[in-house]
Amino acid sequence: MITVLTGGTGGAKFVDGLRQIIPPDELTIIVNTGDDLKWWGLSVSPDIDSILYVLADLLSNERGWGFKGDTFLCLQTMAQYGESDWFKVGDRDLAMHILRSKLIAEGKTLAEATDVVTKKLGITARVLPMSNDKVETRIQTPAGELGFEEYFVKRRYQDEVLSVRFAGAEAARPAPGVLDAILTADAVVLAPSNPVTSIGPILAIADIRQALRETSAQVISVSPIVGDAAVSGPAAKLMTSQGLPVSIEGIAKAYEDFLDALVVDVTDAERGTRLARPELRVHSTNILMRSAEDKVNLAGEVLTQVTARAESNHR
Repeated sequence: MITVLTGGTGGAKFVDGLRQIIPPDELTIIVNTGDDLKWWGLSVSPDIDSILYVLADLLSNERGWGFKGDTFLCLQTMAQYGESDWFKVGDRDLAMHILRSKLIAEGKTLAEATDVVTKKLGITARVLPMSNDKVETRIQTPAGELGFEEYFVKRRYQDEVLSVRFAGAEAARPAPGVLDAILTADAVVLAPSNPVTSIGPILAIADIRQALRETSAQVISVSPIVGDAAVSGPAAKLMTSQGLPVSIEGIAKAYEDFLDALVVDVTDAERGTRLARPELRVHSTNILMRSAEDKVNLAGEVLTQVTARAESNHR
């Protein structure tokens, strides 16, 4: 059983590769909900939706988010009515938000609503929100405090980041099944997602981080950093705000209390050799997922680290 912690487009790409080489009933995906928001009165979970669309082969490869082949007639009409249109919701994507909102209005938790949608899409992998409780990623900037989607989408992450907080995390509890998925897995993989705003909200829930420390499974992270830059998005700016070096060293530091192995890009191989120590293996490969083949190859390389650890323990 492989358990993945994920969020953002990098995480969705990695899961896309993984789903092609692992039987879906052996895959559990714990998803960031710090980006969740209310949009036009609807409950929107962007990272959950990306994972659902990937697993159902419905994700738009061109955009990296949303329903493939979608139209945007509702968005255009809402703009004509004077409503906000900066969050680009497609028509088919809108159906997902309506269904989720309906299920929650009927009394279901986010996890229960996600399970219903998962089954409707014919997905047999298990998809779990990190929590049923509201945890909101808040970005402090010179212009004031912003919700993550407002910072990332509306303002295109141009603001200086002064700090990041996860409102509600202290009181939040893991969703049912989350701790068990970590504690009973053969391996737990942290996808190549932003360590601050994609993985950070998950780890801000104390019981989840503690489970990662306690699990007998090996914990492997795929770096979202190559050299001294993020593969995509504002990870570098956000890591700097948290006092983390923008490098594979910064990724290792972010997860230092539970990490067993780190998968880095081939261009960071020498750096990885210097970073490696008895309690942390470092494996280098191509981590840039520019094609469908790249996604599968990276997923396969990560699984070799699971095998390598198993063989080492056997000896």
